[in-house]
Amino acid sequence: MNPDAVQHINLKIFVADTGAIDLAELVPVFHRWIKDSVCPEMLIDVADYAHVSAGPGVLLIGHEANYSLDNRENRLGLLYNRKAALDGTFQSRLAQAHRAALEACDRLEQDAALYGKLKFDRNAIEVFVNDRLLAPNNDETWQALKPELEKYFAGFTIERRGEPRDLFRVSISAGTRSTV
Repeated sequence: MNPDAVQHINLKIFVADTGAIDLAELVPVFHRWIKDSVCPEMLIDVADYAHVSAGPGVLLIGHEANYSLDNRENRLGLLYNRKAALDGTFQSRLAQAHRAALEACDRLEQDAALYGKLKFDRNAIEVFVNDRLLAPNNDETWQALKPELEKYFAGFTIERRGEPRDLFRVSISAGTRSTV
């Protein structure tokens, strides 16, 4: 497996305190993001799945990528889901997804309508590859991507997660370091 062939990198940054936010509050915020073109991607619509237990939460649908406050596995976090292909290497695509997710977290934390209700733990991140055919959650994919992940997240703890039927997924944790 060639890591540079991997597209569709997803990155989730977890919320530090999940009790302060009602997901319905995200709907007008995400609509404002569309209206004001605050993201580099073309944003299209908002879907509210907050009623689904341990589900996708509130989803901001874009042409190139989706953003959501995702609650899968009852772990609330900002999920950046890259859908469109990007030129470059695995490293550059991972950096792009990481930067987009961090910028979205910053925007949500600083949004006047949400101020003080959302705080992201930048020490708790998951990286997914949304392509089961190219990057199944198996040892071969892990061996191919582990050096790339260790290079980007140098000095941090990286653990493979999930079962073979799941998307390839790793958790990144900073331990005693300040931020990933």
